[in-house]
Amino acid sequence: MSGEQRHTEPVDVHLILRRETAEGPQVLLSRRAGAVYAAGLWHLPSGHLDGPHEDVVIALVREAREETGVVIDPADVRAAVTVHHRSPGGASRTGHFFEVRRWQGEPWIAEPDVCDAMDWASLDALPAQMVAYCRAGLDAYTAGARLALHFQMPGDAVAFDPAVDRVRLIPDVTGGPDPGGPDAAVVEFTERAVGRTIRWTDTSWARESSRVWRADGAQGGAWYVKVHQNQRFHGREVRGLRTWAPALGAAAPRLVAADEVLRAVVITAVPGRPLHGVVLAPEREKAVFRRIGALARRIHQSCPARPAPAGSGPAIAKADRHLAAARAHLQPGDEEFVRALVAQAEHLEPLAWVETHGDLQLRNILYDPDTPADPGEAENSGPFLAVIDLERSEPGPAVRDLVRLSDAWHGRDDLFEAFLAGYGRPLTAAEEAQLVIDAALDSVSGVAYGAVHGDPELVERGHRTLARLRAEHRAALSPTGDAR
Repeated sequence: MSGEQRHTEPVDVHLILRRETAEGPQVLLSRRAGAVYAAGLWHLPSGHLDGPHEDVVIALVREAREETGVVIDPADVRAAVTVHHRSPGGASRTGHFFEVRRWQGEPWIAEPDVCDAMDWASLDALPAQMVAYCRAGLDAYTAGARLALHFQMPGDAVAFDPAVDRVRLIPDVTGGPDPGGPDAAVVEFTERAVGRTIRWTDTSWARESSRVWRADGAQGGAWYVKVHQNQRFHGREVRGLRTWAPALGAAAPRLVAADEVLRAVVITAVPGRPLHGVVLAPEREKAVFRRIGALARRIHQSCPARPAPAGSGPAIAKADRHLAAARAHLQPGDEEFVRALVAQAEHLEPLAWVETHGDLQLRNILYDPDTPADPGEAENSGPFLAVIDLERSEPGPAVRDLVRLSDAWHGRDDLFEAFLAGYGRPLTAAEEAQLVIDAALDSVSGVAYGAVHGDPELVERGHRTLARLRAEHRAALSPTGDAR
């Protein structure tokens, strides 16, 4: 360093004021306002050290009182994570994030000149308009990391952008939770169910709301632990695991434990990898789709069919909302086509309701060529497959489970015929009509969701399905499903 000036940088403190609710843990956020950096974005209460006389804990206590009015005992401050950050402009700083679960007073906007809103936010549903630096710290904290890097590049936005996420977790050598593992409450819940765990592996899908881990036990064995995005998804998955999943035997996970407050489940591991992206020989493909049809039949026949509730049918009530959200991303003519289908849906005869998976697509079907299928039942012959991800499971018409599968057999009549052979019957004309309408509505919903949440695969699939449906169903459908 001879002849050069040593690098120096500011030190920040960030308050993770945390409270537990029936909907899950929440943290206090404030919205920056006025002539400050990142005005209009949500951030944790935070600030800088006043000078060398002040340590980071005392600085946190002071900033908390100045910004929110709450009084914190330094003994209640817990180290959460340290983030080394570089802004898009190139300036760097070190931020110490602290968790506090006990305090005095109710938070209020104590500095209205730099803050115009303050609210509690769920840790698993943080607002979109957040400072990226703050979001990086909360993501690292949620993952159980103790140190993280967040070096932004020139041109990056100050606001968090899920498509340009620069956070990098640094592994911990202290024996604490793996950086990729869940928080302590989920670990405790899991170990009560299956015993001590020695390794956590993040197996979440590459989307913000997915939180799934493989947990390896100290005495052997492996399980999957899932924390649901909301209470509705949790209730659906638990119900599906308790009702129709047992009818599939080894072809579905088994529920080991569920916690409604944590919205978490522990399930058994099933072998295989998702079918999405797997390349198979044509004859093998047909055997796989025949097996998918057999699994769908077992799901749908797991409980007696029942009449559809009054007023049920295709999800036409959501059409306007989905079209409004997707309009900027649709192709010319898409909206008119969907509205024409919605108009026809009012005349469809109601279909009987059965148990459904709700999100039956190739990425939720596991394939394992090395595991033999159960020979106990005739429909189990063929390759081993298993279904996973039951968080959208609920009663509905059987064709609900064909909506996303139909994209997989587009242009391959042999695969559709193989599916029907395993399913044991053809579709009725009314089912075919509802399948077209539901597929169109699902595509619009996918385009809207994918555009907002940075999921280009979902957007592309929606466009592809709409184009296919428009090419195949140019004529309006009759109430029986026949083209007029």
